[in-house]
Amino acid sequence: MNSPQVPAAHNVLRILALLSASDVPLSATRIQRELGLPRSSTYHLLRELEDSGFVVHLSQAGTYGLGLASYRMAQAYTTQQPLVRLATAPLARIAELAGGSAHLTRLAGAETVYLHEVRAPGAASLVTEVGVRLPSLSTASGRIMLAHLPEPELRAVFNASGSRRSFRECKEELHAYRRQGWATESQDVSRGQESVAVAVLDHLSRPAAALAVTYPVGSADERKLVSTLADAAAHLRAHFFGQL
Repeated sequence: MNSPQVPAAHNVLRILALLSASDVPLSATRIQRELGLPRSSTYHLLRELEDSGFVVHLSQAGTYGLGLASYRMAQAYTTQQPLVRLATAPLARIAELAGGSAHLTRLAGAETVYLHEVRAPGAASLVTEVGVRLPSLSTASGRIMLAHLPEPELRAVFNASGSRRSFRECKEELHAYRRQGWATESQDVSRGQESVAVAVLDHLSRPAAALAVTYPVGSADERKLVSTLADAAAHLRAHFFGQL
């Protein structure tokens, strides 16, 4: 492989690629070790990325994750992603069924990132636009994806979240969501709105994404929405990952 003509730019891209491939935020030490970078260069590049919004520093955990600028930059691509295209029609049906907004999301460390939103006519405008990041433990989508993570990864996300709850309490709640197959939230994100979500699992049974719908509290049949979401998630998994 030829040596890069601009090593700093090359290493910035390597850091972003590493963070995007990780399910949890990473420490500077791990980034340095994984990429074989000098310690001083690693911290300098991370500071530059943080200042420009491409990386966020989670000071409590001492780790780094992708910043909002990275997701804004990716929005043009997400509209073309096969998973987004496959999800659009099912999300439209689900949004209409609930009279609300349906979403496709993924995990990014301790946060839920909104990749796509379809809103039913007359549905309330929410904070969950494309590119928005919300704490995973607060959203139905985040909860059901976290429920499918191995315990070490879940603990890392929990530690980065700053939650006041105990890890044991959180883990038990997520295990209950995993057993039933869906997660919920009520007015934790938007007043007067509740959500239900199911996970889209990849070929390794890891959470690749989640499908969710948000609607006015008490206005829809939750069981019917869960069934429709589950069918849509199975359809996406079969077509995108070749799994039934």
